Amino acid sequence: MRFSKWHGLGNDYLLVQRSDLEAPLTPDRVRRLCDYHFGVGSDGVLEVVSANGNRAEVVIWNPDGSTAELSGNGTRIAARWLARRSGADTVRIRVGPREVLARMREGLEVETDMGRVEVGEPELLEIEDERLELTTANVGNPHAVVRQEPDRAALLRLGPLIENHERFPDRTNVQLVRVDDRHELTVGVWERGAGATLSSGTSAVATAAVAVARGWCESPVSVHLAGGDLVVSLDEDGNARLTGSAQEIFVGETSEEFE
Repeated sequence: MRFSKWHGLGNDYLLVQRSDLEAPLTPDRVRRLCDYHFGVGSDGVLEVVSANGNRAEVVIWNPDGSTAELSGNGTRIAARWLARRSGADTVRIRVGPREVLARMREGLEVETDMGRVEVGEPELLEIEDERLELTTANVGNPHAVVRQEPDRAALLRLGPLIENHERFPDRTNVQLVRVDDRHELTVGVWERGAGATLSSGTSAVATAAVAVARGWCESPVSVHLAGGDLVVSLDEDGNARLTGSAQEIFVGETSEEFE
């Protein structure tokens, strides 16, 4: 199987074209590919279902073999791949029902229109022996934003507890956020189906949207993640624009022994 490996601020993906696959991707095959010790290693797989001109349809696989409704970093990666293939500076990536418009900027930067973000009301959640206040957001996929110092120990403890809480029957992405000033956030990310990750584009959008809705910040918002920074701009209707880098690491091919 031929593939290319990319990353968006350390959030790494394998990109494959369905037309190149000798056998369909399955949850088990995706889990094997994403394993850092027994496979290639990645935070997920971007399967390009079709590509025609400046449009492509992509399925986003999580490393646990489930599929994601959307990925900000994954979409930017697919957009850069398609832009290079088509020669277009503006491309459209469809993931499920949502189509993302992406523009190539200077260097490795890609600007994507992520659509409208739905922000819920603050609510309290019972987690073991404590009550946490969180705010939900939907960016095409679900998020739970907690205003709390995003240290790794807290993220590793609270991330899986909130992700798998009965409040979220389909599970959720989790963010711990510190407000640094009116235009800056520092965020720790626990991704549904992936665990702690260096960055997440939809998490950046979700936390920025919640921060603006709650009055913690004003647009635009620079979101500082473990892997680097993303910039989120929100208009008065809650539509988000995300800007960040996407970089190809290498191209390769799995061996017959692996297949």
